[in-house]
Amino acid sequence: MMETHARSRAVLFLFLTAALWSTSGLLIKLLTWEPLAILGGRSIVAGIVIWFSLRRRDVHVTRFTRWQVVGALSYVGTQLMFITATKLTTAANAIFLQYTAPIYVLLLGWWLLKERPRRGDWIAMAVIFSGLLLFLGDDLTLQGLHGNVLAILSGVLLAVTTLVTRGETRGTPAATFLLGCLIGAVIGLPALLQATFSPLNLGMIAFLGAVQMGLPLILYSAAIRHVRALEASLILTLEPVLNPLWVFLVIGEAPGQLALAGAALVVLALTGRAWVSARNS
Repeated sequence: MMETHARSRAVLFLFLTAALWSTSGLLIKLLTWEPLAILGGRSIVAGIVIWFSLRRRDVHVTRFTRWQVVGALSYVGTQLMFITATKLTTAANAIFLQYTAPIYVLLLGWWLLKERPRRGDWIAMAVIFSGLLLFLGDDLTLQGLHGNVLAILSGVLLAVTTLVTRGETRGTPAATFLLGCLIGAVIGLPALLQATFSPLNLGMIAFLGAVQMGLPLILYSAAIRHVRALEASLILTLEPVLNPLWVFLVIGEAPGQLALAGAALVVLALTGRAWVSARNS
């Protein structure tokens, strides 16, 4: 009973993580900073939030394990690859190819974590990818080869991050993200020092660091202990679907009918998969 409650809470945390991550699209569009400056500023704020969270739980990080270093580097690499990919190909291509991550999680998780996919996983993945194709279909293109390759690599690195943090359930997954934030801050610092520090920009970077990145990483770190890597990866595909919702609510830019149908498919697949998993747990 205790494990069932922990798992249900973990699924809720992952849905909240996806929802909070999805606010990045609108704010990054409004923010006037360069991508590396955003990476640096967001990493600094998120790192502070995670550090305080660890201290509050009386967790003192004095050294990082080899796998935490791998997870931190893959986490930073995911961001850098995705940012660069969006410059070299369409945003739709970058999003869709990055969120092929569940495929790599399925293959590598089966091998590394001995987590065999279930029939519901295959069905959910097929429906989710169909929904994403509908959702992003109008803007998908074969152009931008280098950007497409980088987007695929960002998906592979996202899968590695998921598997590493899932594999260290007895450790402290949040410490992996703390190290990732430190690395991101160092990489983005030169660009950050050249940024324009207006009150609006500072407010948006504070939100991106604390609410869009820091808090979700804490929620994700708590959730990944109780959910299989593939299921976590599938739930997080909700993020690109929610991204345009915030754009619509603030700017009024409405998605088309096919996009809405695709979004509905993704949400139904994720909700159905979570419900079936809860019944079987």
